[in-house]
Amino acid sequence: MKSYRTGDIRNIAVLGGSGCGKTTLIEAAAFAGKKLNRLGSVDDGNTISDYDSEEIKRGFSINLSVIPVEWNGCKINLMDTPGALDFEGERESAASAADSAVIVINARKGIDAGTIQAWRLCDKYKLPRVVFVTGMDDDTASYREIVEELTRMYGSKIAPFHMPIRQDQRLVGYADITKMTARKFTGVGKYEDFPIPEYSMENLKKFKGILDEAIASIDEDNMEKYFSGEEFTQQEKDCALRADCTDGSIIPVTMGSGLHVHGVYMLLDVIAKYFPSPSFTKTGMNVYDDELFDCIYDSKDYLVARVFKTISDPYLGKYSFVKVYSGTLKADSNAFNPSYDMELKIGRLYQVCGNEYTAVDEICAGDIGAIPKLNGVSTGDTISTRVKPIKLEKIDFVQPYTVKRLVLNDSKEDEKLTQALVKLTEEDMTLRSINDVDNKQRLIKGIGEQQLEIVTSRLQNQYKIKVQLAAPKISYKETICCETSARCRYKKQTGGHGQFAEVDITFAPSGNRELPYIFEKEVVGGAVSKNYFPAVEKGIAESVKEGLLAGYPVVGLKAILTDGAEHPVDSSENAFKMAAVMAYKEAYMKASPIILEPIVNLKVYAPSRYAGEISSDLKTRRARILGMMPLQNDDSYIEADVPVAELEGYMAKLRSVTEGYGAFEYDFIRYGHAPQEVIDRLSAEYKARE
Repeated sequence: MKSYRTGDIRNIAVLGGSGCGKTTLIEAAAFAGKKLNRLGSVDDGNTISDYDSEEIKRGFSINLSVIPVEWNGCKINLMDTPGALDFEGERESAASAADSAVIVINARKGIDAGTIQAWRLCDKYKLPRVVFVTGMDDDTASYREIVEELTRMYGSKIAPFHMPIRQDQRLVGYADITKMTARKFTGVGKYEDFPIPEYSMENLKKFKGILDEAIASIDEDNMEKYFSGEEFTQQEKDCALRADCTDGSIIPVTMGSGLHVHGVYMLLDVIAKYFPSPSFTKTGMNVYDDELFDCIYDSKDYLVARVFKTISDPYLGKYSFVKVYSGTLKADSNAFNPSYDMELKIGRLYQVCGNEYTAVDEICAGDIGAIPKLNGVSTGDTISTRVKPIKLEKIDFVQPYTVKRLVLNDSKEDEKLTQALVKLTEEDMTLRSINDVDNKQRLIKGIGEQQLEIVTSRLQNQYKIKVQLAAPKISYKETICCETSARCRYKKQTGGHGQFAEVDITFAPSGNRELPYIFEKEVVGGAVSKNYFPAVEKGIAESVKEGLLAGYPVVGLKAILTDGAEHPVDSSENAFKMAAVMAYKEAYMKASPIILEPIVNLKVYAPSRYAGEISSDLKTRRARILGMMPLQNDDSYIEADVPVAELEGYMAKLRSVTEGYGAFEYDFIRYGHAPQEVIDRLSAEYKARE
């Protein structure tokens, strides 16, 4: 592929719901741009963008991939993204590097949760967008209904550029509303001009009216011409549409079938003709003097690039995907990571096409490429120069809230698992690996259970580590509710010096559940020497590590040493420690122990129409609903306090209840008393283990 100037580059994030046809559309675009000489298929597992073994096995995208296509003098970097809701991090990476977006809607499925999420992502990054309605080769598909629904949701900025022409209920061609011309499909990716059929004129005039109204609404001169009944010239249309598509005041809608490469040429024309090259200024900050620096995509300026995606393949190694915002990134050069004040050595540079890497000498401002083996740099980091150490803002990845426990079949593979998880979390910024020392478990957090299942599959197939997912152990705690005392004597004779200690300890609630215990001494008359006090406290400290009700750590306990006895020869620190342990064991179950469970403050976001179903489900999870707050676009959030134990499998349930529209977040707030049925269950499990 030849070298392209910044003005001839288009960086496009391809977004949409699961199964809407994004990968098939990109395959068709690569075919149209002569990148491929034959079409691959998702079903056959041979597409250019879905090359990972997990993607081929499951039949859907999991990772972001970059496919450059040459079209009408432009290089269009198409970024294929997963549609499954669990892989939001991949979509964030693509949107952060894109200058525009294609939102794909399957005509059979219509607008779904994936469409809405894609739209909001474009709003977040202020991306101009075009809607491509695919699946139009289906006889039951209704383009008109999709356009009407989009207009209802997003207003007059929705502007259909093309419309289908059907004959005997079959898609035979399309009309270009911007030019009022038509073409007939003659084969895969082939067409010829033909007259607009009379039966299509009614819908065509309706769509033309919508497009003209969208053009007129942007400019006073256009508005005046529109109301006077004059037709816009083609030049006026093109100028207005380029300006309006660039600033997002018009959102084109086009259509076709990726499977048959129908309409894909039109889409590429729209992208090349109406959508912007990398031109929107990106502002960074000089880390030495906090001076702002505007990246204006000038290849001759200081270097500023950002890593927007990392791939850590067990066989190929690490690749950092970068977009250059200023200057020119050159092979075999030196660079700088201002986040860590670290010098970087840039070796080879590559242009990426799926899993194919082609060596290049440089990557100019506005373009996308990959750097292998770039140590000391992670996703979101900026690459600049020490002379001008510019740092761009980090990519705002969504926080994960679905938690599972990783269970190794062979504990000897623990170190190997740690290294593999480092690579996987480096690739996926919505994945977290946590070593929970208190509960002796390794936790993994993600957006949803499907994402975590694929992680375990990769661990097994790519890293050869046998591992399973399980429900996480909950960080329960125990405490006591009333006061009780115990007097215990530890006496042991083994020949020579024996062991002797006697303690009288009162146990009571401390009132402070932030601390495991509080130890006090109220011994009078020197019944126990002061030098044995630390030994008694050590016995208490070791005892509260495991409660006797269900084996969980104890909090909020006060132990008061009130009396005791010692022997001038046989007493020792170990004897007093053991006597304290005996007193704890004798008194604990008499002090009305209970179990405390962690409680989180949960916020659930979803369209208001699902509020009833969400509330009903939360009540089955022992939630205390605090209220509901309306948001924009007929959305709302429900706030509730919920035990952590009841959140197992919640993301899957929420998506089922809300048809994929729901999301949630939570923060730990306190420990609360567990109900008796929970105490009984945990206590029975503890006794069975013992």
